[in-house]
Amino acid sequence: MQGDVSQVVDRGRYPEAVTPWEREEWRAAAVGWVSAALAARGLRESGPRQVRLRPWSVLVRLSVGEGVAVWFKANPPGSLFEAGLTRALAGWAPRQVLRPLAVDADRGWSLLPHGGRRFADVLEAGPEAWEEMLRQYAGLQRALMPHAAKIESLGVPGARTRALPDVLDRLVAENEALTDGERATLAGLRPRMVEWCAELAELGIGDCLDHADLHEGQVFFAPSTGRFTFFDWGDAAVSHPFCSFLVPARQAVERYGADVLPRLRDAYLEPWAADGHTLPDLRRALRLAWRLGPMGRAWSWGRLFPGASDGTGLAGGTSAARSLLDLTTEPPFAEGLREA
Repeated sequence: MQGDVSQVVDRGRYPEAVTPWEREEWRAAAVGWVSAALAARGLRESGPRQVRLRPWSVLVRLSVGEGVAVWFKANPPGSLFEAGLTRALAGWAPRQVLRPLAVDADRGWSLLPHGGRRFADVLEAGPEAWEEMLRQYAGLQRALMPHAAKIESLGVPGARTRALPDVLDRLVAENEALTDGERATLAGLRPRMVEWCAELAELGIGDCLDHADLHEGQVFFAPSTGRFTFFDWGDAAVSHPFCSFLVPARQAVERYGADVLPRLRDAYLEPWAADGHTLPDLRRALRLAWRLGPMGRAWSWGRLFPGASDGTGLAGGTSAARSLLDLTTEPPFAEGLREA
């Protein structure tokens, strides 16, 4: 990555957020690392770069040939694990995730190939494509079940099912945006959460990788093959895998309405039935995990660069508070999740 290449910088809705890209020494180190990684593959930059700065990542698109691009990503301390996790996932499930071109796990840097068209950009995709996406994602989670302990050892935060009430205590204590009344409400919810977690654990689905932000912009889709590729693991945790269902289900409902939920539910649960679980038990587990899904979102808001908060991030931010308060609301689409 040449230091004198022209570039366009996109700061989105966070013009005041501080990232390491502003530091000349850090930027020079990153440029040198990427240049060496490209050279090792016989590549070099061949056009302007596009720099995308957010409180939770530095992302740089690099042209390396006619119509060919690669991506450099740097994570903040709270999601430093993503680089190493991305490399490990490529070894365990190479057909379902991006295989990085280079990784510096200690610094949270990764160099990634272009993954194709994002699911969000495939406008002709209908509910059937969402069903297949969830079916393939569940298959990925099942394939990763034997590696749950290894995933945690890579630094991925542990939020195991029975430990979620303790995680709630910590997030509430750290959050500066909650009012006294909201703290009291969450404290009153805790006994119910203990019951939800106990029942969910007893249903027999082990903890594994929860993406925690599986929206349509975090998935590549090849319509010609029907194959999905999953990426962007910076919000991930080791928790109940069914917690991943909440975010994509909400997005699909925004597009198609609540009537789509039973189809999405059963498509996601189909691979899990191969483990001998009954459909009623799986549906019950999914409803419980729906209630707990906001925990992953609340926790991930703390994974920002130091100094990057503008009131919408960090553990004490308003975004984390909103996610915590989602725990107090009955699932908005519960009707669509009842037994058929």
